[in-house]
Amino acid sequence: MSTQKLHSTMRCLLISQDKRHDPVLLPDGVTVVLGRGPETLITDKKCSRKQVELLANYAYRSVRVTQQRGVNPTSVEEIHLSCGDSTTLQEGETLCMVNGLYPYRIHFEQGSHSPKKTLLEFFSPKRALKEGNGKAQPSKRPKASSPPKDVEDDDDDPSVAKKLKQLQETAARAQQKCHSSQQTLSKLVPHPCDSWEDHGKLLVFTKKGVVPSAKIAGFDLDGTIITTQSGKVFPTSPDDWKILYPEVPRKLKQLLSEGYKIVLLTNQLGISRGRLRPEVFKAKAEAVIERLAIPVQVFVATSSGIYRKPVLGMWDHLCKKANGGLAVSVHQSVYVGDAAGRPPNWAPGHKKKDFSCSDRLFALNAGLPFHTPEEYFLGWKEAPFVLPNFDPRALDPKAQLYDPPDACLTCSSPELVVAVGFPAAGKSTFLKRHLVSAGYAYANRDTLGSWQKCVASCQAALQAGKSVAIDNTNPDLESRSRYTECAKEAGVPCRCFLFTATLEQAKHNNRFREMTEKGHVPVNDIVLNSYKNKYVEPSLEEGFSEILKIHFVPQFTDPHLESIYRQFSQG
Repeated sequence: MSTQKLHSTMRCLLISQDKRHDPVLLPDGVTVVLGRGPETLITDKKCSRKQVELLANYAYRSVRVTQQRGVNPTSVEEIHLSCGDSTTLQEGETLCMVNGLYPYRIHFEQGSHSPKKTLLEFFSPKRALKEGNGKAQPSKRPKASSPPKDVEDDDDDPSVAKKLKQLQETAARAQQKCHSSQQTLSKLVPHPCDSWEDHGKLLVFTKKGVVPSAKIAGFDLDGTIITTQSGKVFPTSPDDWKILYPEVPRKLKQLLSEGYKIVLLTNQLGISRGRLRPEVFKAKAEAVIERLAIPVQVFVATSSGIYRKPVLGMWDHLCKKANGGLAVSVHQSVYVGDAAGRPPNWAPGHKKKDFSCSDRLFALNAGLPFHTPEEYFLGWKEAPFVLPNFDPRALDPKAQLYDPPDACLTCSSPELVVAVGFPAAGKSTFLKRHLVSAGYAYANRDTLGSWQKCVASCQAALQAGKSVAIDNTNPDLESRSRYTECAKEAGVPCRCFLFTATLEQAKHNNRFREMTEKGHVPVNDIVLNSYKNKYVEPSLEEGFSEILKIHFVPQFTDPHLESIYRQFSQG
C-alpha cells in the first residue's frame, strides 16, 4: 500500500488560536510560506511577509518550522528561532509567528470518506433484519407440523451462533492486522528532506532518506567516524577532518542494508562556550554525511546538562521523539565510541590514554552493546579499560546513614554542630532535614556571604540559648577553630559532622543538581580540588566532643529523578 493512499484521507490544519482567520491547510510534503499578509490578517510590520516556512509530515504527524525571513524571532514553545533556524512543531505545541504573538497550533484529522461495510458488519447477527428493511424474512424451508421459524430465530441455533462468533473474531483479527500494518508502514516512511531542529541545548539533523528502525547503530563523531587531517588532537579549521578508517563507509552501508538506522551522537561543548559557531558545525556535519553517502541522523549536545554524554538525554530524545514512534530494541542496537577509558599503551602505537570514558559509560547507562572504533571497524581484540571509582548504580538507599550507628543526631540541650565536607556532599539537605527541623539555628556562608557573618550569627544564636548548625565546607583547622572557640565561649559542646562523600561523588552530585534544579549554579572543579588540597581530617583534639561520619544515602520519591541520578554523569 502506498504512503499516498495511507494519507489520502488525512489533512493537517494550522489553526489560529486567537481566531483571526480560518484554518490554513498544510498539505503533506508541500512547503507553505506565511507571514504578514491577507492569509493571516497580520499587519504587524515586525513580521516579515515570508516569516516562516512550514512543511507538514503526515507520517510523523508533525510540521517542520523554519524562520525564512525577518530579524524578529518566530518561536515554538520555549525555542526561539532566528533566520534560517528550524525546529519541529508537534500537536499540542504552540507556534508564535513573531515576538511571542499570533499563536497557532496544528491539528491532524482524518477526512470524510464513504462508509464501507467491514467483515464484522457483514456477518452481524442483525444483518437479515437490516437488509429486510427491519422486517423479518420468512424462511424457505419445507412445511412441517411445527410452526416455521423466522430467520432471526436461527440465532438460537448453537451451531449457527458458534460459526457466527468465529467469523466475527476472524474479521476483528483481520481488521487489527490491517491497522497494525498501516501503522508500521507509516512509521517506515523515509524522511522527506534534510532538516535541522533546535531543541535548546540539543541540535538534531535528519538527512533525507532516514528511515525509523527498531535497530539503532549509534556512533560518536570525532575519533570514531572522523579524525583530523592535520594529525592534531583538535581540528585547526572546519575543513580539518577525514574519515577515520577506509572501512568506515563500507561498514555503515552494510549496517544500513541490514535494516539499521545510522545515528551520530556527539558532544560539542564549544558551541555553548562560543568557540564554535553552530552554523560552522552544521556545515561540517553535513559535509561528513555527504562523504559517507548514506542517510544519517545526528544528535548534537551543545552544552553541559541532560543531553551531554554519558547522560542519556540524546538517547532518550531519539527513542521518544525522533524515531517515528517506533520502539527501539536496545539488545539489537549497538554503540561505538573512542572515549572508552583505555589506559596508556593500550595497543602498540597508542601511547596516550583515552581522554575520558564517556562513550563507554553512555553505552552502560543505556544498556547498549559497546565497541571501540578499532574493535568494530578493524576487528581488533578488546582493549583493557578502567571504569570510574564511583558507580552511582551501586549506592544503597537502605545503607547506614551515619557512624557510630548508636549516636544521637540531635541534642536536647544547646550545642554547636560543625559540618565538614566537599561542596555537593549533601550537607545542606542533611542538616535541614535532621537538625533545622528539630529547631537548630542555621548558618551558611553561601547565604550570609562571609565566614565573619557566619560566626556572628552563630554567637547570637548561642547567646539566645539555641543550638546551631554550621553548613560550610570547613576543610582545615583554621576554619573549624572559629566555631570551636564560639562553643567554648558559650560553654556548650561542639560536635563535628564529617560528610564522607568522595571527590568523585561530589562531582556526580553537582552534575545531578545542575541537570535537575533550575537556577542552580554549578560548583567548578577548581573549588572542589581546592577543598581536597586544604582538607585536614578532623580530630577530637580540636575541641570536638564527638565526630559523626555522615554517609551519602540517596533517597528519591520521583522515579525519573532517581533514574537520572543512577546514570554515570562524569566521563
